[in-house]
Amino acid sequence: MKDFTNWHKRKSKIDQIENRPYFHEGEVWYTHLGLNIGYEQDGKGDDYLRPVLIIRKFNQDICWVLPLTHTKKNNIFYAQITVLNKPSAVILSQIRLMDAKRFSHIIAKIPSKDFKLVKEKLKALIP
Repeated sequence: MKDFTNWHKRKSKIDQIENRPYFHEGEVWYTHLGLNIGYEQDGKGDDYLRPVLIIRKFNQDICWVLPLTHTKKNNIFYAQITVLNKPSAVILSQIRLMDAKRFSHIIAKIPSKDFKLVKEKLKALIP
């Protein structure tokens, strides 16, 4: 069973952060993704962290992100990329708006060919 009480305490502290980090499209960051409902991706550990790819920056505060996983799946809902010379999969179906207050630390910037592939596969999902 998920412990939403601890996540809500952590989320309240995250909300009080005043200075957001500077970020760019194509970067992978560890973010406080938290505990979520059903099949939505959760963060892990005491800080509820999960890596995400920044797919679209709207301003210095918010962006669209896609969570990453090490699970290899070959279907239209995943895009295979390389992060720090290791294979990862972007979960295209779980795009979400995120405030930069949730960003913990940067992991890497993905190669431009991988970023282009992710954007193409994401566009293909929209009818």
